[in-house]
Amino acid sequence: MMARIVGWLLLGFVRVLTGAQARWHGCPPKAEQRIYFANHQSHADLVLIWAALPQELRGITRPIAAKDYWTASRFKRWITTEVFNAVYVDRQRQIGPDGEATDPLEPLIDALTRGDSIILFPEGTRGHQEDPQAFKSGLYNLAQRFPDVVLVPSWIHNVQRVMPKGEVVPVPVLCSVTFGAPIRLEAGEDRAAFLTRAREAVMALRDI
Repeated sequence: MMARIVGWLLLGFVRVLTGAQARWHGCPPKAEQRIYFANHQSHADLVLIWAALPQELRGITRPIAAKDYWTASRFKRWITTEVFNAVYVDRQRQIGPDGEATDPLEPLIDALTRGDSIILFPEGTRGHQEDPQAFKSGLYNLAQRFPDVVLVPSWIHNVQRVMPKGEVVPVPVLCSVTFGAPIRLEAGEDRAAFLTRAREAVMALRDI
């Protein structure tokens, strides 16, 4: 109950602060299993794209959250676990008890296997330029493993201006998320070609 109340309060705050407007360009909001993949310039990206989704999609869609940042305090851990139902990922490869490196995609694979949709930032880390950084291989590997999951490119507008670097008080700025036409991994398409095409699909939404 507490998580639900906090979720509604947070949703209201984010929408008042940013507008959190969703633009569906090329695909409708639909309750099917999806991977939403987006540009990444702020820790607030996770919150904004979550707030932009309609209620029926928020309940089945889990954002990917950097474990080191979003578990750094009890409050961050609680809100990402109880409100966002986030999937935590380690940004640094970890060594398991057997001495082998663990697969950083394992939590995402588990979520998709259970039928969840996810929100993924293929750059891996936040960028500071207008254009997204090169996409890492995780999106390609997931597209290979889950060919029936719909891949939806997304562009997050203006969220980096809500919390300028060095500021502690958010600034009201109109933000939006544009969701584009789905793409898919084509037969015989190699990793580099697919990731380039996926990045271009995200960038194509910038001026819509």
